[in-house]
Amino acid sequence: MPFRTSGLHHVTAIGGDPRRNADFYLRTLGLRLVKTTVNFDDPGTYHLYYGDESGRPGTLLTFFPWRDAPRGRVGTGQATTTSFSVPERSLGWWRRHLGEAGVESELVHRDGEDALNFRDPDGLTLALVAHPQGDPRDPWDTPAVPAEHAIRGLHSVTLSVSREDATAGMLTEGLGLSFEAEERNRFRFAAGEGGPGATVDVLVTPDAPRGLVAAGTVHHVAWRAPDEDTQSAWRDELLDRGVGVTSILDRQYFRSIYFREPGGTLLEIATDQPGFGIDEPLLELGRALKLPPWLEPDREQIEAALPALDLPAENNPVRT
Repeated sequence: MPFRTSGLHHVTAIGGDPRRNADFYLRTLGLRLVKTTVNFDDPGTYHLYYGDESGRPGTLLTFFPWRDAPRGRVGTGQATTTSFSVPERSLGWWRRHLGEAGVESELVHRDGEDALNFRDPDGLTLALVAHPQGDPRDPWDTPAVPAEHAIRGLHSVTLSVSREDATAGMLTEGLGLSFEAEERNRFRFAAGEGGPGATVDVLVTPDAPRGLVAAGTVHHVAWRAPDEDTQSAWRDELLDRGVGVTSILDRQYFRSIYFREPGGTLLEIATDQPGFGIDEPLLELGRALKLPPWLEPDREQIEAALPALDLPAENNPVRT
């Protein structure tokens, strides 16, 4: 396997009301809205990207928030938990903070790590994980969530499957991950040296129902490729292995290919470049609606269909 991902690029989920979605991820979780754009396949809805200051790969949770989306069903063939990395001694602070926001949470210990499990307003399962070795990534610092407690980026995702063997084969042979640990019906795989942002857990639940992707569930999980040449060669290798892979798609801020792992979860390989600074300055990320060139002629119609977002001033420090 010549191609190995260095870790998670982003996770994309389905949300409900976009204003409620932005309020929760900006004000309650303290992330930054680094890009406000639309679903390129359905420009009547937003595509909102939340992450660190510049939206570096490995920090991003993104949403397609449809106001009238039905509630999804969590089950096999899905990524069922998206976990963020926080400092080791911050879980107590986060439990109080979430409680003050009316969010119920549960402290758990798993795989040598303490975690706080909770759900967003649409029911998406999230976790904050305190990795014992720490996380050197710089956080986005806001008045609501100070830097000493702030989210550092993605920690891991959990894929739920009815059986693990074929999924494990795709992770190791298709993405270049390594098997790291097993705990009852949970199998951990890691990219590179592992740690926050480079981990996936495979949870085997043969009696669980098949998941239904809609509001409150993950749409796909994206893994990193360093550049387009690597991505293109990687695509050829997946095709040679008999995997059904899309053509390379232009997502403006990265290039993407998509395929399903055998357990049913939609995966993506996304390039690290060009990044979110190609069409607006760092201090203004997320402030204005950005459209790809082929949608610009329809800007007036698109903007009229989208509800206004109430962004906190600190999302764009130039305002303060």
